[in-house]
Amino acid sequence: MVIDSKQLHQKLRKFFGFDSFKGDQEKIITHLVSGHDAFVLMPTGGGKSLCYQLPALVMEGTAIVISPLIALMKNQVDAIRGFVSGNDGIAHFLNSSLSKAQLNEVREDLLSGETKLLYVAPESLTKPENVEMLKEIRISFYAVDEAHCISEWGHDFRPEYRRIKEIIDSIGHAPVIALTATATPKVQSDILKNLGIQDAKVFKSSFNRPNLYYEVRDKSDPKRDIIRFIKQNPGKSGIIYCLSRKKVEELAALLNINGIKALPYHAGLDAKTRADNQDKFLMEEIDVIVATIAFGMGIDKPDVRFVIHYDIPKSLEGYYQETGRAGRDGGEGKCIAFYSYKDIVKLEKFMQGKPVSEQEIGKQLLLETVAYAESNQCRRKLLLNYFGEDYTQENCGSCDNCLNPKKQFDGQEEMSLIIELVESMPEHFKLEHLANILAGESNAMIKSYEHDKLELFGAGKDHPFRFWCDVIHQGIVLHFLEKDIESYGLIYVTDKGREFNEHPYTVMLTEERYFAEGVDDDDDAAGTGPKAGGGGDQMLLAMLKELRTDMSKKLKLQPWIIFGDPALEDMSILYPVSPEELRNCQGVGEGKARKFGKPFIELISKYVEENEIERPDDFVVKSVANSSTANKVFIIQGVDRKLPLEDIAGAKSLEMDELLSEIETIVASGTKLDLNYYIEQNIDDDVVDEIYDYFKEEASSDSIEDALEDLEQDYEEFEIRLVRLKFLCEVAS
Repeated sequence: MVIDSKQLHQKLRKFFGFDSFKGDQEKIITHLVSGHDAFVLMPTGGGKSLCYQLPALVMEGTAIVISPLIALMKNQVDAIRGFVSGNDGIAHFLNSSLSKAQLNEVREDLLSGETKLLYVAPESLTKPENVEMLKEIRISFYAVDEAHCISEWGHDFRPEYRRIKEIIDSIGHAPVIALTATATPKVQSDILKNLGIQDAKVFKSSFNRPNLYYEVRDKSDPKRDIIRFIKQNPGKSGIIYCLSRKKVEELAALLNINGIKALPYHAGLDAKTRADNQDKFLMEEIDVIVATIAFGMGIDKPDVRFVIHYDIPKSLEGYYQETGRAGRDGGEGKCIAFYSYKDIVKLEKFMQGKPVSEQEIGKQLLLETVAYAESNQCRRKLLLNYFGEDYTQENCGSCDNCLNPKKQFDGQEEMSLIIELVESMPEHFKLEHLANILAGESNAMIKSYEHDKLELFGAGKDHPFRFWCDVIHQGIVLHFLEKDIESYGLIYVTDKGREFNEHPYTVMLTEERYFAEGVDDDDDAAGTGPKAGGGGDQMLLAMLKELRTDMSKKLKLQPWIIFGDPALEDMSILYPVSPEELRNCQGVGEGKARKFGKPFIELISKYVEENEIERPDDFVVKSVANSSTANKVFIIQGVDRKLPLEDIAGAKSLEMDELLSEIETIVASGTKLDLNYYIEQNIDDDVVDEIYDYFKEEASSDSIEDALEDLEQDYEEFEIRLVRLKFLCEVAS
């Protein structure tokens, strides 16, 4: 078919209302209309859909568009029917959601030649009755949308996509156009080969989205961060991605409790609910959709102003595609991802049991994600490089690393030391074990292997354990080291690592880029774990720490017993000026607020007045009531009645570890419990005294892990946790 440029522009204006094409759209359409195969690699928002919609409307026959999601099909069909008003038969979709009557309607419109675009799920395309029906019509071309689903190296591999070529061959030959927004050179090669279109002309647009801002945040208190961010951006549309359906539901509920209009979207919801929630987002009845990766493919909402990843994605392809749904109109688009290495460990565990080849692929994709998250380099440069495109500017001016450059140091000696340690040992060990050896921190496992007698034990004691963990992580990212998933994360030296050790060279590593271990999916309590600084008032924070130091000397208590660093950091952000407001800070229960809070409140009140601070007094994260509330009441009553903890746990079908976690949450919230009756019956007095004195005199925090390492006696974790609870109730609250 021959159609000139003038005619194409006329059709573009008639059907879509545009005066001009964007980027390579006109070249792609002309190529396809001329009867040739095409491969289109175009970022989200670049206008991929038009590349097959317009040719379908101007060519004879029906275009078969193979698409992975029912929601995407409905959205696209509605859009085409809107362009060509008064003719609903112009576009249809064919999938498992249709009734028998609807299927008959589709068949009639196809056979009459009225339908120009037929959207088909890959599963529906393989059904014999559909193949036979499609053999009866004239097909203008086949469009394979979201073509990255073909490749095992893609972020959303679907085995059904592998059968597309054989089905096309059985239906009848016609030009093929494959389209995707994300494909590395490896994925691109897979697509062309699998579809049998190696000679197709490749149209590749730049992956750079200059209007998008990229940031990776420490996943220490993501819920609070997200609510704060959304409240600072009122009325703006956004998408929040989570890896689990449970977290989607929880987060959507939490946002609503805090006055943010949000709905969930995931594959576990029924089709009607999903469609309704999607429509409410598109029609701006809600501001935020909280979703798994099932949401967003092809959704044409140009004014999404932020995309937040509560969980770090499994691959950079997935991350890029999902962030690409922000700012499709060229306007503001903020892309924020929360990261902790704990999430990576979880994703690695999920791979166990899968075929080795699949694990290998997944492991390499995850390593790329870790490299992106932990890197101090320009994030735009990293993303574009991953997709085979060079970004030559040194500073993009629109990512956290470029706006706030991280300190660097030459890690040549440190990397060589790690490699030397791994190579010197006859067996392989996990990252944390190696970090402990270099930091000179002994524990039961190190003693059992007699690694405290190694020549390199303590060779890096000038740096703490976390420093060595960080350097080893970066060594994995640089491919000097490798972590074997099959053998539970044991560290090996690669050929590249050995070559580096033989001929060392400058390796710039990131300083002070530590990420917290993150929060557990079920951990909604304030907790007592570490929390990274959250950008509070640094002058006030310094004053609060000075006050804490003075009080600790007067009271002869460790500073953390009065208030932990996370509590002081929250104070420097929230400026609490009453006991009630103070209790909103992390790790501050009613007991602590009453016992230690008055001087802190007085200091903050004076500081706020003198500096004319506008306090964010409306920012209090409201919690969602959960089923464990009844458990907590039962536990408190059981302890008050001096029931054995085993009986309390059994009555609520809890493991002892779970019961202790519940008790720790109760105590952290400010409720005092008298556990002496149980401790006296189950732990020797001298053991209680030593552990108690440790927390009172020596401990720098209430960390169980540190206690297990610091206490030389072979105490059980259960004993330490119980005595810590006794100490917290008697001294720290």
